[in-house]
Amino acid sequence: MATTYESFCLHTTPEKFYIEACDDGADDVLAIDRVSTEITLTVRKDIPPSDQSQPICGLMGTIRLVAGMYLIVITKKKKVGDLLGHAVWKALDFDIISYKKTMLHLTDNQMQDNKAFLSMLNHLLQTDGFYFATNYDLTHSLQRLANTSPEFQEMSLLERADQRFVWNSHLLRELFPQPELHKFAFPVVHGFIIMKSCCINGKVFEWNLISRRSCFRAGVRYYVRGIDTEGHAANFVETEQIVQYNNGKASFVQTRGSIPFYWSQRPNLKYKPKPQINKTINHLDGFSRHLDAQIIIYGKQVLLNLINQKGSEKPLELAFDKMVTSFGSSMIKYVPFDFHKECSRMRWHRLQILLDMVAELQEEFGYFLVESDGSVLVQQEGIFRSNCMDCLDRTNVIQSLLARRSLQSQLQRLNVLHVAWADNANACAKQYAGTGALKTDFTRTGKRTQLGLLMDGWNSMIRYYKNNFSDGFRQDSIDLFLGNYSVDEVDMTTPLRELKDWKFLTLPIIMVVAFSMCIICLLMAGDTWTETLAYVLFWGTASVMTFAVILFNGRDFVDAPKLVQKEKMD
Repeated sequence: MATTYESFCLHTTPEKFYIEACDDGADDVLAIDRVSTEITLTVRKDIPPSDQSQPICGLMGTIRLVAGMYLIVITKKKKVGDLLGHAVWKALDFDIISYKKTMLHLTDNQMQDNKAFLSMLNHLLQTDGFYFATNYDLTHSLQRLANTSPEFQEMSLLERADQRFVWNSHLLRELFPQPELHKFAFPVVHGFIIMKSCCINGKVFEWNLISRRSCFRAGVRYYVRGIDTEGHAANFVETEQIVQYNNGKASFVQTRGSIPFYWSQRPNLKYKPKPQINKTINHLDGFSRHLDAQIIIYGKQVLLNLINQKGSEKPLELAFDKMVTSFGSSMIKYVPFDFHKECSRMRWHRLQILLDMVAELQEEFGYFLVESDGSVLVQQEGIFRSNCMDCLDRTNVIQSLLARRSLQSQLQRLNVLHVAWADNANACAKQYAGTGALKTDFTRTGKRTQLGLLMDGWNSMIRYYKNNFSDGFRQDSIDLFLGNYSVDEVDMTTPLRELKDWKFLTLPIIMVVAFSMCIICLLMAGDTWTETLAYVLFWGTASVMTFAVILFNGRDFVDAPKLVQKEKMD
């Protein structure tokens, strides 16, 4: 496999950026012209004297903003561990450097827009969970890597990477056409990776968990649901559990993803917005694209649907069941399980019902197993695709139980399993919903606790605030980073300064004033109780009526994305 360089030094001159490969025996230098933006390969002797030199950990790529091109580099990393003898790193800090030496060519409005775009990039880069390796392909599972051709093995990391999981693909678009530059760049995945050394009965082995979050239809909780026209599902995550012992290795893969047809759940200030199924589009077409792709990649599919089978979620369950029936494939089995109903009143032992329902299928699918001599003993023949509404809390509980059963069949028992799966739940939840996961007390300890319920309530409150008042900015950050929105170098107008409707400022002010007057009237009673009651009723009615109007027009008051085309949001 063609590897990349491991260490770099960035030299900055007024005319160019020079990224020097600092590996032993390396003489290559990546030169980036700050005026023409041309990227070329040169050698160390061509680097002119520079006052600005700094060691960097890697190149994320380049991106165009209003002020021009920017270089994004990794400035700090932490070693997560070794996977099959290859170091895996977590990117901790980044630097965004302008090609331009001055911003005098921008108007005041352009300066504000450029600052907003930079804030979006910084916000996304500060999201925990970017990982990379310089001599190992993190984007593929062990089984996919084992079933590749010799030609594939000779490709660079950029060429062979699974594009679903390359989060800096858009940033590296200038390097892709030039294979000679590929040693300076590596795919960066987003998700969660943990590596632990474990010991059972005196036998030490390595236990690894890798969650790869797809960059296709990426976004935040309420603004990205269902699938797109290409069949890509929102919040799609591939999770692989890897065990290494005496040069032998085993792998068990699961996936999660939003219910795979066209539906939405836009925030509107209500605690739980009602899901809306698109009534004007052919759902089966997108559903088929999604499932066909999953079958090609993973084989047989067991679709574990964990949503409620009553209330606002019921239409989604009925539509999902109908889609599977219409699809009519023997490669798919649909298993609905009303998680909240079955586990209500702390009856979490009833999860065993679902595990028993799929026990034979899990035995049939198996897991990927390689002996110490490198011979493949077993292939994983199918996969469990789990979903709830968010594909976070209920989904993670079920995935951890399936993974535990798979691990037990490989190693009998592992006590550290629960904690790591809870950390995985928190990482995936923060990236999609903005808070840690719910129900992690069960994932950590195997039982539900009162403290866990209180923590779930606290996280739910934070989710409500973020989903309604900050997720638009988060969604814009993701779309800008992934290239779903690109700044036009010719047309510098941006949709950032969207004028708010008069209701946005007027109604909240009226509500606050009315509520305040109601409290004042209660504290400062009038001459008679009837006078006090009249004032309280007047101001109380005014505040309640204003709140009702705000709630009715909820979509006008939430923080909605500005960079996404409206047809993508509907």
